[in-house]
Amino acid sequence: MTENIVDVSHFSYSYGELQAVRDISFQVKKGEVFSFLGPNGAGKSTVINTLITLLPLQKGTVQIAGYDLGSDQEKVRQSIGIVFQKITLDKDMKVGETLEFHGSIYQMGSAEKKNRIDELLNLVELSEKADALVSTLSGGMKRRLEIARGLMTRPKVLFLDEPTIGLDPQTRRKTWDYLRSVNKEGTTVFMTTHYMDEADLLSDRIALIDHGQIIIEGTPAELKQSLGNDIIYLDTSDNPRTTEILRDLSGIRKIAAYEGKVAITSEQDGTRLLPEIIREINGQGIDVCAVNLKKPSMDDVFLHYTGTEMRD
Repeated sequence: MTENIVDVSHFSYSYGELQAVRDISFQVKKGEVFSFLGPNGAGKSTVINTLITLLPLQKGTVQIAGYDLGSDQEKVRQSIGIVFQKITLDKDMKVGETLEFHGSIYQMGSAEKKNRIDELLNLVELSEKADALVSTLSGGMKRRLEIARGLMTRPKVLFLDEPTIGLDPQTRRKTWDYLRSVNKEGTTVFMTTHYMDEADLLSDRIALIDHGQIIIEGTPAELKQSLGNDIIYLDTSDNPRTTEILRDLSGIRKIAAYEGKVAITSEQDGTRLLPEIIREINGQGIDVCAVNLKKPSMDDVFLHYTGTEMRD
């Protein structure tokens, strides 16, 4: 049985009268990449900031690497690494000095510290920048340096809050490569993101969170398969009426009208179901303006379970 390295039970958090997170429970298995997927304002950062001890634990219980967050915060801090959403590097320090200073805070020995710095700078391809000032680095390089800093103490769990926000597509993909390497070394990765492709490609499991609640949890494949075989998007001359007409049609798992279209999840091959759908609504005097048939993606998962597209 796989050990849970993060165990959260009945967690809630409020800012005054605003309840940001509502009674959520989840576990992260040792050695996996676990993602909180959701829009800004969903409660992701509140959860991760509590788990890394930046916010106090208000309600619920949390165990990280076998330590209780409520009673043993120092042991929790010693077991984790952190990469924040915003750049937190000292721009007046050199790249190597940044890692040297971080290692000193955790009282690493000189030989261990030097070996770890060399190893990490090589991992994130910053060896040639060891003597460069942080202020001279590009945004992508700074993000890579932050990942290296988070790994200095060989954490059991690496927490990343929106690790690739603001990065160009090429740098994002390079960052994904680093995170995969980190995970293969044995570090459990806990990541928050609002990028669908990021969650899909990197995660072993995903918890979809919105309005402070976990809506569904599973592997990327399980979440997509939960929608059925195919998804059909229709734009018709009367979307609300189309929804009513097709609601009881055989082979349709769910149908709903939102975001200016009708979304249909099908139990069977969508290419065989689509002609029947078109015949049915044409027979009621409704015109089909546009059709899109596709396999479910994480975007579709979010749309299906929240009724809205991802908010930036």
